[in-house]
Amino acid sequence: MAARKAPLRAVAPDEKPPTAKEVRTVTQAAEQGNMRDLLVAMRARTAKAVEDPKTPPRDLAALTRRLLEIAREIEAIDAAAQQEAAENDVTPDDEFDASAI
Repeated sequence: MAARKAPLRAVAPDEKPPTAKEVRTVTQAAEQGNMRDLLVAMRARTAKAVEDPKTPPRDLAALTRRLLEIAREIEAIDAAAQQEAAENDVTPDDEFDASAI
């Protein structure tokens, strides 16, 4: 099920943007976050396993492959968000020139 976005509203002149909530574990991300939060937590967890010298060599190739896949998925989500923001970007109106008519 897709997460529902909050409706847009006007921002007060003195209002500051909300701070990003930090999701630290895969479990927290799965319970409280969105897909990107979950992927970021999984990327961090997988990276720790790849760097761990106790990781069995037989698992290293699969973990490395999965780490790259997760990174690509995060990049795809970020690119889609950037594209959506660019499409919704409002350009200021030019001044009306009645003599141009």
